[in-house]
Amino acid sequence: MRAIDIVSTESGNALLLRDFPRPLPGDGEVLIQVAAAGVNRPDLMQRQGVYPPPPGASELLGLEVAGTIVETGPGVQGYKVGDAVCALLTGGGYAEFCLAPAGSCLPVPAGLSMIEAAALPETFFTVWSNLFQRGRLLPGESVLVHGGASGIGTTAIQLARAFGNSCYVTAGSPDKCQRCLALGAAAAIDYRRDDFVAQILQLTAGRGVDLVLDMIGGDYFPRNLKCLAAEGRLVQIAIQNGARSEIQLWQVMSKRLTITGSTLRSRDQAFKSRIAAELSERVWPLLASGSIKPVIDRTFPLAAAEQAHAYLADGRHFGKIVLEL
Repeated sequence: MRAIDIVSTESGNALLLRDFPRPLPGDGEVLIQVAAAGVNRPDLMQRQGVYPPPPGASELLGLEVAGTIVETGPGVQGYKVGDAVCALLTGGGYAEFCLAPAGSCLPVPAGLSMIEAAALPETFFTVWSNLFQRGRLLPGESVLVHGGASGIGTTAIQLARAFGNSCYVTAGSPDKCQRCLALGAAAAIDYRRDDFVAQILQLTAGRGVDLVLDMIGGDYFPRNLKCLAAEGRLVQIAIQNGARSEIQLWQVMSKRLTITGSTLRSRDQAFKSRIAAELSERVWPLLASGSIKPVIDRTFPLAAAEQAHAYLADGRHFGKIVLEL
């Protein structure tokens, strides 16, 4: 099979299409003939050598795919050869065939294309587990999501709206802010022009929001604490601005704040299967009805994975970038 390999060159780590053995499914695994694969920022980090796959995972890039099951391993229940699925992976998605645990698979929602389905797993698993499970977001509460134009952001806006939450976002241009509002954001703040702390406090009459979902870290951390209402929760899911920051402990104590965070890739399969089950029950019907849908910015052929990475790194996208096979 053909797959994208990371090859060291004088100018950096290049992405090249090469031949690899077709994998064989083990216990509880399915083999998927890949139709499309999502491109995510962790892929860029792995290519740079700073986000290695967990032990036992494929060394190939790619954390989400959509395609057709062509083989099942022992113990697989609920799926059969010929089923159209999308799947969350620990690696291996930038390929013509990949392995996925059956518990991390979900059917392609009715009415969605393979390209749209490939954009679902990484962001929907991440947003659901961090907003509604770890963040304990309740109907009527408010949330601030940084990176509203990202795949995480566009997913969070729609899920918050669907479950009765006010979702405020930050984005990097007036155009991106307008597109976030069109998706259902309660307000969109241009972080290049405005102070998001002042804006959030003004929008909430000084109260602050109940939850902040942050991918930035670094200097955003103390500013996020200022945005939180009493009993508020900060959920950290990435650290694009760095891993170090200072905490004003009195602020945490006086407002009784909760600071937490998570990563998804290294979590065990039982945890991911539980998320998949909740998504199947609570979110997949919304996708099938058209109430929410993935936002696709652009597609690239598999052989153009390097161009897809450059486009993602440039930051001009709105929503997801997908490789098409």
